[in-house]
Amino acid sequence: MGNFVRVARVSEVPEGTGKVVSANGEEIALFRTNGTFYAIHNTCLHRGGPLGEGSLDGATVTCPWHGWEYDITTGACITNPDAELRCFQVKVEGEDVLVSA
Repeated sequence: MGNFVRVARVSEVPEGTGKVVSANGEEIALFRTNGTFYAIHNTCLHRGGPLGEGSLDGATVTCPWHGWEYDITTGACITNPDAELRCFQVKVEGEDVLVSA
């Protein structure tokens, strides 16, 4: 398991949104839904779209480029069940959001 790296402040990711962050050279899509933070690899498996810039509906993010959908809690691709993104552990310490990368 990697070390936890501070990637954002809680206030930087409003409820129901995502943000592209970086940790140890990894580009990560960080989301906040139902009061919980989730992190998946930022690159869509279809054509490399930035998932952290996609629209979030509950636990589903839609890639802004071609509409592929992913479950942010598991990394599973809803559009293509054979595809899956890497997930990262997230923890909150005070106002800091940390990701294990």
